[in-house]
Amino acid sequence: MKILILTGSPRKNGNSNTLVENFIKGAQENGHTIYRFDAAMKKVHPCTACRHCETAGKCIFNDDFELVKENIINSDMVVLATPMYYFGFSAQLKTVIDRFYAINEEIHKPKTAILLMTYADTKEIEALPIKEHYEALLKYLGWENAGMVIVPGVWQEGSINQTNYPQKAYELAKSI
Repeated sequence: MKILILTGSPRKNGNSNTLVENFIKGAQENGHTIYRFDAAMKKVHPCTACRHCETAGKCIFNDDFELVKENIINSDMVVLATPMYYFGFSAQLKTVIDRFYAINEEIHKPKTAILLMTYADTKEIEALPIKEHYEALLKYLGWENAGMVIVPGVWQEGSINQTNYPQKAYELAKSI
């Protein structure tokens, strides 16, 4: 299976990236092919709604999103990994998701998806906006949810290592 992992954390050793590393380990042990795109470390211009992609068949911006495009079209699974910022995806990941518009027709195909998300609060209700956004995105694209690892109460870098959530990300990957 070809898996595209889109990360949104600007912290290289952040908690959501720890989930990703454990997920990758489990997926690779099962023989899956992984392409990881760290949005915070790449240059992806925000969509400007210019509609050039509709009229010319191609986004006007020639940036690192081309790497996403190359990998998402042929992927079987897309993993979205993000810390929660103000009740939503990180700006870095949201910028990538917004650029899906330019390849809308090409990615409206059956795929599975996984959400890996961390947040500082401990109230479950605080995670609802991202979960609902994720579910709406999947419904729109015709993708199927293959699982979620939602991690509350992790604010400081590395605090996730005091939990069993990295193991849960690994086990989720091993189950696919």
